Amino acid sequence: QVQLVESGGGLVQPGGSLRLSCAVSGKIFSINAMGWYRQAPGKQRELVATITSGGITNYADSVKGRFTISRINAKNTVSLQMNSLKPEDTAVYYCNAEYIDIVVVTTVESWGQGTQVTVSS
Repeated sequence: QVQLVESGGGLVQPGGSLRLSCAVSGKIFSINAMGWYRQAPGKQRELVATITSGGITNYADSVKGRFTISRINAKNTVSLQMNSLKPEDTAVYYCNAEYIDIVVVTTVESWGQGTQVTVSS
């Protein structure tokens, strides 16, 4: 069984910081890419940041300069450092991973359960 478990969400004041982490557990062969997405009330899920196993990153324009995605490939983990948080960053943040199954050699995409980030005074 492969699971993605997010942690680090919570309540923070505007201008504050949070660090989200996601760990992939289970038997996988390799991870192609991992990322963070978010979904605010009444809105569709949107990309926040992604990173490939080679270190190529991609950020939504709304978070560039404020958020930083990083990974430790050997541990199958990814983190999202969020600085200068704004109320509009409030959302459930979901971890995503694209990986190669260890039994059936095929590309699989999985999602975590999500962690709530609330930015409010």
